[in-house]
Amino acid sequence: MLIKNNDIINSIAEALQYISIYHSNDFIQAMAEACKKEESRPAKDAIQQILTSSKMSALGKRPLCQDTGIVTVFVEVGMGIQLEGNHTIEDLINQGVSNAYLDQSNPLRASIVNDPLALRKNTGDNTPAVIHTKLVKGDKITFKVAAKGGGSENKAHLKMMNPSDDLVEYILKLIPTLGAGWCPPGVLGIGVGGTAEKAVLMAKESLMDPINIQELIVRGPENRAEELRIELYDKVNRLGIGAQGLGGLTTVLDVKIKDYPTHAASLPVAVIPNCAATRHIHFSLDGSGKINLDPPSLDSYPSDDWMPDMNALRIDLNNTSKSDLEKLNAGDTLLLNGTILTARDAAHKRMASLISEGKDLPVSLKNRFIYYVGPVDPIADEVVGPAGPTTATRMDKFSDLILKQGILGMIGKAERGPETIELIKDNKAVYMIAVGGAAFLVSKAITKAKKVAFEDLGMEAIYEFEVKDMPVTIAVDQKGKSIHQDGPKKWQIKIEEK
Repeated sequence: MLIKNNDIINSIAEALQYISIYHSNDFIQAMAEACKKEESRPAKDAIQQILTSSKMSALGKRPLCQDTGIVTVFVEVGMGIQLEGNHTIEDLINQGVSNAYLDQSNPLRASIVNDPLALRKNTGDNTPAVIHTKLVKGDKITFKVAAKGGGSENKAHLKMMNPSDDLVEYILKLIPTLGAGWCPPGVLGIGVGGTAEKAVLMAKESLMDPINIQELIVRGPENRAEELRIELYDKVNRLGIGAQGLGGLTTVLDVKIKDYPTHAASLPVAVIPNCAATRHIHFSLDGSGKINLDPPSLDSYPSDDWMPDMNALRIDLNNTSKSDLEKLNAGDTLLLNGTILTARDAAHKRMASLISEGKDLPVSLKNRFIYYVGPVDPIADEVVGPAGPTTATRMDKFSDLILKQGILGMIGKAERGPETIELIKDNKAVYMIAVGGAAFLVSKAITKAKKVAFEDLGMEAIYEFEVKDMPVTIAVDQKGKSIHQDGPKKWQIKIEEK
């Protein structure tokens, strides 16, 4: 069976475009159920934002998240097929990735850097993908394609446990240490057995299975792995971490486990979470042409779209002082208006170098607000593409230097470390969070955008955004109170009392 090169290239490109735009119905249904039962106001608001932004992406055919991921592909090559020409499967897949990310009708953010130990220069088209190939019986080639965001990928863990160790205890201690950078609620993938690399591969591949924990609970477990799935699903959710780490009833939508025979002296365990932009798709080619993907039905979405909280405070960022911020408390919902600057890892590193060298920054930070974001390029009449927050914790190492430049506030996602919270308190600043996974919705609050510094950094350049009613929540107030510390504690107690 001959598989044509263009069928592979075009199928990979179409699959990546598809999963950048559409959530799968199983995820939407699981999120809708989580939203329906959620009792925590901040967590419910976050889930509603994610669902509404998801529907907006489906209708507008734009990325679900500004972080359009690192591409991972599991390939099963039937031994009865023949590939056209002398190109490798890796070459064909990478050409498909490049075509998808450079598609001008819906450009996807290029996030991959080469020379990771030194230059870290962006490859420009999100290649190369991470590809795992296996020969199998049959006369077709099967692909499992995923685009995994950095926020959730950075929370992957591997532990070489002893056979007598308690796996459940280990995972329940691990999950709270992951913070909220993986944008819960999502799916937890676990690989058990084999060797170190096999456990990690199983954990990653398990995330590509459909969400079906409720069906499993109804049917009942048939083996130890299924028993563990149900036990961990219940016990992780009882931790009270909740959506975006704000405290609530749903932290995981499902727990997946794959296992494999291992050495008698070993118990390798890998844990990898999937974020709220869970993107994966499966398809096969049999020589009859490329895949054809139809848009999914929108019937699974809740009928009520997210709307700003009636009690949200409108803040004029252009006329705000430290004394104005004193009245704000952790957990307050705000609608931001005015101008903000953007900066991610590379921009912070460059600013830190300039400060340490005694040089002027290209833009003044005094009395400004910084948003941790790397947006997608705009199309048509957009001023900016999807522009959700990146994980703020990565910027903690720069916080002392940057706060001393006179900034009033920072905007990102997830928690800040204890030292940074103290710095925020000492400098009478605030830290606010936007909802990770609501990138398209957030972008609609941005009315103007221009690059003002470090243009060579691409998506990591410093932009100036003008925003109108951008929804955020105070995560750390001037008193040093953190919603990420207090929210989960409060909800864990509430859940235990039920």
